[in-house]
Amino acid sequence: MRWRNWFLLSACVNAALLAALVWRPTRAPAPAPDAPAPTNQVAAPRTHIEVRRQFFLWSELESSNYVTYIENLRAISCPEQTIRDLIIADVNALYARRRATEVLTPDQQWWRATPDPEVLRAATEKLQALEAERRALLTQLLGPGWDQTEMVSVPKPRGVMLDGPVLGALDDETKRRINIVVANSQARMEALLAQTAEAGRPPTARELAGLREQTRAELQTILSPAAVEEFLLRYSHNAAELRAELAGLRFFATTPDEFRALFRARDQFETRIQALADSTDPNDIAARRALERQRDEAVKLALGPQRYAEYAALQDPDYRAAYAQAVAAGTPEQAGAFLEINRATTAEAARLRANTNLTAQQLAIELKRVELEQLKAAAAVTGQPIPPGPDAPPPPPPPPQNRIHTVRQGDTLGSLSTAYGVPVGVLMNLNPGAAVNGLRPGQQITLPPPPPTLTQ
Repeated sequence: MRWRNWFLLSACVNAALLAALVWRPTRAPAPAPDAPAPTNQVAAPRTHIEVRRQFFLWSELESSNYVTYIENLRAISCPEQTIRDLIIADVNALYARRRATEVLTPDQQWWRATPDPEVLRAATEKLQALEAERRALLTQLLGPGWDQTEMVSVPKPRGVMLDGPVLGALDDETKRRINIVVANSQARMEALLAQTAEAGRPPTARELAGLREQTRAELQTILSPAAVEEFLLRYSHNAAELRAELAGLRFFATTPDEFRALFRARDQFETRIQALADSTDPNDIAARRALERQRDEAVKLALGPQRYAEYAALQDPDYRAAYAQAVAAGTPEQAGAFLEINRATTAEAARLRANTNLTAQQLAIELKRVELEQLKAAAAVTGQPIPPGPDAPPPPPPPPQNRIHTVRQGDTLGSLSTAYGVPVGVLMNLNPGAAVNGLRPGQQITLPPPPPTLTQ
């Protein structure tokens, strides 16, 4: 935006110089050389006025205080519309920098397999707050209605988001060049897809890898190594593939350092592996497998023994299912035990289904038995009560509970004894301190459980 400010300021300065030239005083014509000057007149003093060109420096006008800045522009007779354009452009540039450096967006958390909804919510709120602040500042400086003649619109995100501590701190020119690289990369991809579609075939892995490598090379001519890595961690094909894999593993949540280490370990091999993915040449196949082994060793070194063991185990879908069961039971450390139980259950069920001597009813009964054994084994692993089998006796009924009678006017222990068929002595034992004939209305009297009901 600085070049635009210089252009507008130059217009202001030129207007001021033009005004000075228009109002420059003119000299009186000199007398003819052959006319003698009168001897009885005193010559009027002549004033020599020369308009000197003024050289303005931007630093003489620009101020961190916008009110002072506006006053400086008005002092050189800068038109009001030009002042408005300058202020709007400068404020927009200020808030573009703030959006790029102060807002944490999901793109900046490149190590997460899935975006954090809370980060997205907070980013939306922060962006809305900055926009409200920008508009309030411009209204304060320029008055209501400034947006009706706003010449410079609020910058809209184009290409990719270049925000955060690394990419957000880049200057505007570098960001512009990055977006040109991104646009050219997208154009090359579209051209390749159109070309291969016309040829009736999909693009090869080698062609796609070549396009991605070209984009990477162009970025390396613009950015520092740290900025290139930040860009690749966010937007490269290899980083997206790694995030997709981790999302499939579900339970392997990486820290930023772990994701970066994983990316570095894989990235150095992935482009070459991808370039060989479609080849059926035996030499290419052997080379690809060798690269894959080297990549896996690099991943193992990057994660360390314990984390690599977790990472490798979660590659197995059966282990992921067992781990999910263990997590649901609150015992993730028992994932291995759940895996063994599930495998034994699956093997036994397969054996039963292969037994042609069983009727459909017998098979159903046996499969229920296997399912029950699986539940028992899982309960034993987690320390939960073991479910009863189908032939287990029913649980005993709960012990009978005492009854409560609320005393009414005129009730005595004798009348309650008659009404409920309970001896007075039993009532007195259950209610120590209760007077035989002195019960108070509302008093709670405990009665024994009712006698069991006789059935025919």
